[in-house]
Amino acid sequence: MKKPIKLVLAILLISLASCENAKVEKNIKMYSETWDEIINTGNLELINNTNFTDDITMVMSPENIVGIEAFKDYYSNFVTGFSDVKFTISDVFGQGDKIVKHWNFSGIHSGDFFGMPATGKSVNVEGVTLVKMKDGKIAQEQDFMDNMVFLQQLGIVSNPENVSIIDGLYKSFSAGDIPNVLSALDSNVVWNEAEGNAYADGNPYISPDAVLNGVFARVGADHEYFNLANIELHDMSNNQVLATLRYQGKLKKNGATFDAQVAHLYTLKDGKVIAFQQYVDTKKLADVNAK
Repeated sequence: MKKPIKLVLAILLISLASCENAKVEKNIKMYSETWDEIINTGNLELINNTNFTDDITMVMSPENIVGIEAFKDYYSNFVTGFSDVKFTISDVFGQGDKIVKHWNFSGIHSGDFFGMPATGKSVNVEGVTLVKMKDGKIAQEQDFMDNMVFLQQLGIVSNPENVSIIDGLYKSFSAGDIPNVLSALDSNVVWNEAEGNAYADGNPYISPDAVLNGVFARVGADHEYFNLANIELHDMSNNQVLATLRYQGKLKKNGATFDAQVAHLYTLKDGKVIAFQQYVDTKKLADVNAK
């Protein structure tokens, strides 16, 4: 009698496991299809009590978002705040009533987003969501993502590495390592010399080669020496760095020396300088050139 009992128990366990797997697969299918429709087509009406429990909870700090209407209001910021949206679930798996998804969200910030006016900036972020299901409905979610990267992409906060990148650029310039300076520039960098400066005749210089030939080569040809002094770097919002410094140099043509006040404004993206604007005492530079 023991063998039949063991066989029955084994069959029962296999049957229960099969039912459990079927339940998990059903939850994952429902969950994935629901969010694909909500985000990629903007169908917020799917946030209802057919797909979500009445007390659907978004676990957040300092306060959770609870209830279908509050949940819908929260996600409306993503649907109306971004265009060209692409939401993909990279991986998803579950156990019991729990689901874990690894996702990617990309789009263009073209509308109001939690009170923030459109910036036109592109975002591409990844995250993980822990999910609890109840009776085939979505009952709780908790998102984990790199909010700092998201805010940097929106331009709300700057990449903390920006200042060190510009610091390295100046150190390379001082050492005469122009190739390394150029390597810090984006291939489509937009470089502008101060209006009234002699080198502004080529504004805007587009590309590192244009900067090399239109600015750096001319600076080297026109001066016995040209130094940057008293450099101070200031981290700005919107991935910008402001540098205040002085130009100290000596012209070849007349031997005149100068010590001029200068400011440089850099805009960076993905670790590269995409824009540069020079501000300088152009009168002082013009006066020494006229001697």
